[in-house]
Amino acid sequence: MLKGLKNSSARPVARHLPTRVQRWGSSIVLGCWLCIAAGGALALEFQGAWRQGGLLLGTVEPGTEVLLEDRAVKVAPDGRFVIALGRDAPAQVKLTTRVSGVESSRLFSVERRSYDIQRVEGVPQETVTPPESVLDRIREEAALVYRARSDNDPRLDFAGGFEMPLEGPITGVYGSQRVYNGVPKNPHYGLDIAAPKGTLVRAPAPGIVKLAHRDMYFSGGTLIVDHGYGVTSTFIHLSDILVNPGDRIETGDAIAKVGATGRATGPHLDWRMNWFDVRVDPALVVEYFPYQGKPYRGQSNQQTQPRELPDKELTQQQTANRSLP
Repeated sequence: MLKGLKNSSARPVARHLPTRVQRWGSSIVLGCWLCIAAGGALALEFQGAWRQGGLLLGTVEPGTEVLLEDRAVKVAPDGRFVIALGRDAPAQVKLTTRVSGVESSRLFSVERRSYDIQRVEGVPQETVTPPESVLDRIREEAALVYRARSDNDPRLDFAGGFEMPLEGPITGVYGSQRVYNGVPKNPHYGLDIAAPKGTLVRAPAPGIVKLAHRDMYFSGGTLIVDHGYGVTSTFIHLSDILVNPGDRIETGDAIAKVGATGRATGPHLDWRMNWFDVRVDPALVVEYFPYQGKPYRGQSNQQTQPRELPDKELTQQQTANRSLP
């Protein structure tokens, strides 16, 4: 929390001060917006991107209630909280704070994004339109995933930042619209990273394993790690899972192996992130929340950024390494 902020007006007012790079404690704060309301008690500080698919870490005075639109947001005892903006978040969102009987609301502008359309032909039709015989299985597995992402554990594991769980070419990005055999399907919500089958997947941040399922219909080997306060990572199409539900893991721990299980066309990791049911772009998280601890495997302190390869740079095999859901 910023110190020494004094209000110079008796009339409620909000100021938005965009700053691309600013020091916040011992970490780099990227994309920071500061809002100060009259009275000085409703100061807000954010780290992250007010952008579709973005994750934001906020700070308020301890004891403040926070609502994103009409959704109550859990605030840690030290005043920190986290929110997220979905793929199709509106142009403005309302954030409300309540403290000592005083309520203040303010609107934040959200940067809109354009998304690619990816057309894939020759996909087995049963992976595009599942047969009636597997629909109950699909619903049951979706319920398992929903429950794994629903916990609101009071842990700040996400606050230390994230690093890439795997190094490799980026063959699929967040938000892209997928069209299979001419049939529009759901957008792709993950970051596809091509790698040979069996390549180790490492934890991008600390957390607790909430789901380890070896054979889901769409996602195959599926692992969900809870980073606290509704922030989760999901890793799919895995060939092997090296951890179990309830395990505590730390950044850099080996947690799984790359595969091509479920509805996939080749070996790769599909890394997805959520804030409860809100889909988050992992590439934005890595950019705005770089890991602050010691690097593992002898890496330098410079955070590796995901880089999407243009289709002309992809080999035929890499082009195939895309998630089908």
